[in-house]
Amino acid sequence: MNPEPHLHQQFDQEQEPWVDLMFLGGLGEIGLNSMAFETHSHLVVVDAGIMFPEDYMLGIDMVIPDFSYLRERRDKIAALILTHGHEDHIGAVPFLLKELNLPVYGTPLTLALLREKLKEHHLLEQSELHLIDPRRQLVVGPFVFNFIPVTHSIVDGVGFALTTPVGTFIHSGDFKIDATPTAGEVTDLNSFADYGNKGVLALLSDSTNAERPGYTLSERDIGCTLENLIREAPGRVIVAVFSSHIPRLQQIIAIAAKQGRKVLFHGRSMVTNVGLARQLGFLQMPPEQEMTTAQLKSLPDHEIIIVTTGSQGEAMSALARIALDAHKQIRIRSGDLVILSSKFIPGNEKAISTVINNLYRLGAEVVYHEVADIHVSGHASQEELKLLLQLTKPRYLIPIHGELRHLVKHARLGQALGMIDAQLLLATNGDRFRFEAQGVQRLSRIEVGRIFVDGKGVGDVGNIVLRDRQHLAADGLFLALVAVDATSRKLISGPDLISKGFVFEEEQSDMLDAAREIILEIISRALAEPTQDWLEIQIQIGKALRKYFFKLLERRPMILPLILTL
Repeated sequence: MNPEPHLHQQFDQEQEPWVDLMFLGGLGEIGLNSMAFETHSHLVVVDAGIMFPEDYMLGIDMVIPDFSYLRERRDKIAALILTHGHEDHIGAVPFLLKELNLPVYGTPLTLALLREKLKEHHLLEQSELHLIDPRRQLVVGPFVFNFIPVTHSIVDGVGFALTTPVGTFIHSGDFKIDATPTAGEVTDLNSFADYGNKGVLALLSDSTNAERPGYTLSERDIGCTLENLIREAPGRVIVAVFSSHIPRLQQIIAIAAKQGRKVLFHGRSMVTNVGLARQLGFLQMPPEQEMTTAQLKSLPDHEIIIVTTGSQGEAMSALARIALDAHKQIRIRSGDLVILSSKFIPGNEKAISTVINNLYRLGAEVVYHEVADIHVSGHASQEELKLLLQLTKPRYLIPIHGELRHLVKHARLGQALGMIDAQLLLATNGDRFRFEAQGVQRLSRIEVGRIFVDGKGVGDVGNIVLRDRQHLAADGLFLALVAVDATSRKLISGPDLISKGFVFEEEQSDMLDAAREIILEIISRALAEPTQDWLEIQIQIGKALRKYFFKLLERRPMILPLILTL
């Protein structure tokens, strides 16, 4: 590794040139991948991904990065670079383009997948999309990009070398080193090594599998397992897989042809992505091997493979509906084999288990990664990460893409190869590094965060709303309605009590009668006073009911007292 660098403690604002690197998302979490490179005149964004909601994010459809920093520098933004077409890298692009009109650069499949998203958001006509060619440079102001093909679980992915006035940055993209991929190109190690020989300022490297020793298996390694399962299946085979996993789909097609089975692609995203991949030449399949839904009744079961979405137990996916016996065209029957050909994403375990149990209840046999080797990762393991470090010989290592434990483990791999602490830049979302010819320093953090998307609302649901939803989900709602004549100081109606998710009214009539007495006592005292602050009276009722319910039941429902004054 290079000798110890000089880490600046002070920065002369008059000194030129410099490049700032900022992280908008993707550090300390899985998803939301987005970062930016900035000089005094230009800013380039790399990726704009989403994160799927965590368990506590009730009702949220997806999470996108906070683009406030970019919004404030809209005049400097020159380009958005996309490394590949997975949701955690392109899912937030439509939301970014709604605010900022900037040119987008990506490989053919990445842009094809993005176009489908832009159509849904009615943005395609106004979007400026440009194809990346790994054989040609892309010059954006002071930035010169050279793209490097990499192997991943989606084809057409790239890393890049970014030449700047202060040095060369290498971004690995999401990658692994697979000498025998079933589709797409191999990771171009020669290009990474060439840049290492010329001199690399910083390596930004995928950390997703930094905990995993050894090498990641080749996609071909699961072929034998899949083929054995399909060959021995007495009836139909249903394979659930990510619709973007073109290499896995290519393997399934090849196995189906070998076993004399036709393939039905099912699910909107599956049909769309398969069509795009075939159109671009990434997926090879004879037309006669594909079947339609109408042929399900006419073909023998042992000649059918159904490839569908829903490997993560998504509630509205085709597989989830099949498992609930609520699908109009596909019904599970005895002899069916269902293969979940993916790893369980953390947070989805309960939903996937529910789908598996429902499939067994309907008579299917189910195989998933915990009982058979039917999935390999698309990310590099420790030995591959160390090899990339040795090839690029960077002055600094910046682990990216992963939770904190992944980033720390990746930094330790750098230590094992002789890098010192000053060369290992562990970052979090919001960190900003300034690189100059002499070294690097951390500047003040930028504004970052998570923006929740709920239906058509973007950012209108915050932590307070989520907290209320959690409260309602955990403890229920108790509503108390009272109408009073403030002038004559009389109770007109009520208290009317409504319980939702708290108690069943008919079974707790005594408790509710006692709650009415508490409310009536407070209202009576208030009506006896010459003036009343009815908002304060509502607060008093809420406090009294909370105290009563907790003492009686040790429950804390959300209590909403409403006093209508006439």
